[in-house]
Amino acid sequence: MGAFPGMRCWTTDVCVPVSRLPQLVYETKRDLEETSLISTIVGHVGDGNFHAFLLFKDQDEQELAKVSDAVHRLVKRSLALDGTCTGEHGVGIGKKEFLVEELGEGTVELMKSIKKTIDPLDLMNPGKLYPDDRKKSNTH
Repeated sequence: MGAFPGMRCWTTDVCVPVSRLPQLVYETKRDLEETSLISTIVGHVGDGNFHAFLLFKDQDEQELAKVSDAVHRLVKRSLALDGTCTGEHGVGIGKKEFLVEELGEGTVELMKSIKKTIDPLDLMNPGKLYPDDRKKSNTH
């Protein structure tokens, strides 16, 4: 990053009902200030979506952990405000662990069934949407 050499950026987004956006922004700004990380929030307030950009030192596992924890708190905060873990960029690897909490086990299982029907070989975005199965099969 030109302005911050040796730094990497974790970008994330969440979305809440517009009426809950001021609370989410206020609480997130306060939380990010307490982390002492370099960060900013940008958004499109008309749809309740905002993005957080959090910088961390490249190859610094402790700082990466601080960023990861801050992102997880942001997601939990948005879900508590009747929002979603992502506003427009999809669930992906970084947020798939929140899918069951947001949508419920039944909805996620339905989504998995639909994906298996249209993508039986799991060629489209494998491993990038659904949380890892909690129940491991004991079959050999």
